[in-house]
Amino acid sequence: MAKLSKSAKLYLVVVFAILYAPIFYLIFYSFNSGGTMSSFEGFTLEHYGAVFNDTRLLIILMNTIIIALLSSLISTAIGVLGAIGIVFLRNRKTRNAVLSLNTILIVSPDVIIGASFLILFTMIGVKLGFASVLISHIAFSIPIVVIMVLPKLQEMSGSLIDAATDLGASKRDILTRVIIPYIKPGIFAGFFLALTYSLDDFAVTFFVTGNGFSTLSIEIYSMARAGITLTINALSALIFVVTLGLVLGYYFFNQRAGQTPGTGGAKL
Repeated sequence: MAKLSKSAKLYLVVVFAILYAPIFYLIFYSFNSGGTMSSFEGFTLEHYGAVFNDTRLLIILMNTIIIALLSSLISTAIGVLGAIGIVFLRNRKTRNAVLSLNTILIVSPDVIIGASFLILFTMIGVKLGFASVLISHIAFSIPIVVIMVLPKLQEMSGSLIDAATDLGASKRDILTRVIIPYIKPGIFAGFFLALTYSLDDFAVTFFVTGNGFSTLSIEIYSMARAGITLTINALSALIFVVTLGLVLGYYFFNQRAGQTPGTGGAKL
C-alpha cells in the first residue's frame, strides 16, 4: 500500500479538524458551570445531572432506544432475506432493476421519504406516533442492510451450497448453517448501521411523529428552538458517545471477521 505524502496527511488533519472541532467545542462547554458558551468558568456535571433528572427526557430516550432496536432487528431480518433473494434471482435484468430500486431508496432525500410516509399514513388512517415512526425507520433501514449484506453474499463461492446439497442438506439447513454463518459480518454491519441511522434520524421522524410521542432528535430540535442551553450540549455529547460506541462495535466485528478464517465452514 502506497504511503500518504505529507501534504495528503496535512489535508486529512485539516478536514477532520473542521469536522470534529464543533463537536468537541460543544462537548467541552457541556462541562461549563457558567451556563453559557461564551466563557468557561469552571468544571461541573450539573448539566448531565439535569439530563438524567428530567423524567420526560428519559422517557423520550427510552422511546428512541426502543424504536432503534426494534427497527434495526426487524430491518436486519428483512434485509438479509431480501439480499439473499436478490442474489439468487436468475434473471439478470430483474436483479439489476431490484438493486437499482434499493439504491434509489438510499440516495433519496429524507424529506421526500418523510413526506411520502406522512401522505401514506394519512391516506390509510394510521395514527401518527410509535407505530408510524417504527414502520418508517424499518423502511429506510432495509436498503442499508441489503447493501451491507450483498458483498458477503456475492463473494461466497457457489461450491459451498453445492457441497451442502450433495451432502443431503435441506434448503433450511443451507440457509441457517451455510449462508447465514458466512455472511454474519455483513449482518452485524447492517444491524449496527441501521441502529445508528435510526438513533440519528431527524427528517423522516419529524414528518411521521405525532403529539405525545417524540424521539431525541425531535426533542433536541424543540429545545434548541426555545433557546440554547448547556443541557442540549450534555444530551448531544451523550448521543455522540453512543454513536461512537456503535461505530467502534461495527469496526470490531469487521476486524474480528477479517481475522477469522473459514467463516463459511459450518458443519452440516
